Amino acid sequence: MKIGILGGGQLGRMFIQEALKYDDEFYVLDPNPECSCANISHYTRGDFNNYDDVLEFGRDKDVVTIEIEHVNADALEELENLGVKVVPNSNIIKIIQQKILQKKFYEENRIPSPEFEIMDGSEEEIKIQLPFVQKLNTGGYDGKGVQLIRTTQDWRNLWTQESVLEDLVDIDKELSVIVAKNENGEIKTFPVTEMVADPKLNLLDFNICPADVSEETQNQIDIIAKQFINSADSAGLFAIELFLDKNGKIWVNETAPRLHNSGHQSQEGNANSQFEQFYRVVTNLPLADTDAFGFSGMLNLVGEENHSGKVKYEGLEEVLKLPKTYVHLYGKTETKPGRKMGHINVLADSREELMEKLVYIKSLVKVITN
Repeated sequence: MKIGILGGGQLGRMFIQEALKYDDEFYVLDPNPECSCANISHYTRGDFNNYDDVLEFGRDKDVVTIEIEHVNADALEELENLGVKVVPNSNIIKIIQQKILQKKFYEENRIPSPEFEIMDGSEEEIKIQLPFVQKLNTGGYDGKGVQLIRTTQDWRNLWTQESVLEDLVDIDKELSVIVAKNENGEIKTFPVTEMVADPKLNLLDFNICPADVSEETQNQIDIIAKQFINSADSAGLFAIELFLDKNGKIWVNETAPRLHNSGHQSQEGNANSQFEQFYRVVTNLPLADTDAFGFSGMLNLVGEENHSGKVKYEGLEEVLKLPKTYVHLYGKTETKPGRKMGHINVLADSREELMEKLVYIKSLVKVITN
C-alpha cells in the first residue's frame, strides 16, 4: 500500500518507524529536505498548505493522512472526489483546523467546552468578562496563537485577527484521551493521561499515565470521547485535550486530528502505542489493545534558552544507564529555544517513583549547541 503523509515532522517519523514492520511504502510531503521523515521515507519537497502540491502528491497514493492539521483541506477534499482515501476525512480536518468551527462543533454536538464568543477583528462587540483566553482562528500550534487576557492592561495586547474568546477555566488538572476509529466503525480508547506543562514555554513538560482521576471524572471523559468520535463521522486517531476544573467538571480544551505529544509514553507504557494504532486506522485493520503496563511517563527534550545551532545532548549517556528508561530522538540536526528535539519515556511501579525518575532525568539532560 502507498501511504502518503502530509508533514515530515517527528510524529510522522515515529509513525513510519513503527509501521516499517509491515509491507507498505511511505511517502512524505514537506518543505524541509532535512525534516525528521526525509531519511526514512520517499520524500517529496513541497508545501502541504499549497493546493496544487497536495493534489499532485496525493493522486497516486492508496491513502493520504496527516501528521499536522495545518494542511490544505480543499485539496484533500478533491483527492476524496478522485477516489483517494483520506484519513481523517477532509471535513473533520476543516472543522478542527479552524478554532471557530471547532467550538461550534462542540456546541452543536453537546460536547462540554468553555463558553465563548467570536471576535471578527473589532473590539466593540466584545461582551466576555475578564479573565479569558484568546485563540487565533487558524495557525495556532504548540502554545502559539493562544494568549491569556487577565487584566485591563493585558487587554491592550489583544490580537485583532479573527479569533475565539473563551472563558478561563479554573483548572485542577490538564488531561488527554486518545480515541481511534477505523473505517469498519471499531473504536478503541487509550487510558487517560495527565499533562504537566512548562509554564514558561507553554509546552508539555511531563505526561503521566494513568491519570490520577476519580471514577466520576473517568465517566465524564468516556462520555465525551464517545460523543466526539460519533459526531466526527470519520475514521482517524484523535487526541482530545481536557481540563478538569476545581468543581470536578470536565471541559474539552481542543482536539488534534492526529498523533499527539500526550500519547508518546504509550510506546513502552501500553500494550500497543498510538503509532501502531494509527497505522491500523489508516489501513483499516482491527484496532490494537491499549492496556497500560503499570505507570508510565514522558519527558519532552526541548532546546535550551540561548542555544541555536547544531544540536548536542548533554547528559544522555547518564540517562541511558537507567533501567526502564527509553530515549527517542527526532532526527533534527538544528536546535533552537523551545524546539521539541526528542522525548524520554519511563516506566515505574508507582506514581511516586515515576515522578521521582522524571524529575531526576530532567535534571540530567540539556539540549544545547556544540
